[in-house]
Amino acid sequence: MLLLTGLIFALWSTPVVVPLKILIVLLHELSHAGMTLLTGGSVESLSINAQQGGEVLSRGGSRFLTLSAGYCGSLLIGVMLFVIAIRTDWDRYVMGLLAVVILAATSLYVRDLFAFAFGIVAGGLMIGAAKYLPHSLNDLVLRVIGLSSMIYVPYDIFSDTIARSHLRSDARMLAEEFGGPTLFWGGIWLLISLVVIGLCLRHGLGHDSNIALRRSPSKNQRT
Repeated sequence: MLLLTGLIFALWSTPVVVPLKILIVLLHELSHAGMTLLTGGSVESLSINAQQGGEVLSRGGSRFLTLSAGYCGSLLIGVMLFVIAIRTDWDRYVMGLLAVVILAATSLYVRDLFAFAFGIVAGGLMIGAAKYLPHSLNDLVLRVIGLSSMIYVPYDIFSDTIARSHLRSDARMLAEEFGGPTLFWGGIWLLISLVVIGLCLRHGLGHDSNIALRRSPSKNQRT
């Protein structure tokens, strides 16, 4: 896990991980869209771009929860994918389910060419992975996506809401509509993300996870 985390950080600013970062942005926007639908609203469109930006245009729903769902939702998705990968054997099923969600959202809500092409290709590759690749490779891919999504959340929160608080980020819009400075909302999300990531790593990487070393049973142990 240390090697995997170090590799992701080492390649973070290189073109190698750009598709992965765009996928994380897509998860962020899907979180906005999902919360809009869950709170009774409707999604007009969803878009991502090659510069790793994105937006969701929606009507109705809980504005507070919808704005908060971007970072919190992608954090939760990352945690779920990571924990499922290291503690279960559901990897191929989860990969297929994630592909179906991405393909459905792309078909229903995406209007621009880049986002549509990315969603179709990403979803198609995930279906191919779930169907044809062995469990171990699906497990590795889910770990990378989950870990990257978790890492990206505090990084993006700090960059967009604290270091560059003038940007029209989710926190900026939350501050404009519900009061308080952008730094306040960004700081709350940053704190939540760090706590959740810490708890995930502490409890997820337990002795019964599939990443833990297994000792061969001794002669006196039952098998």
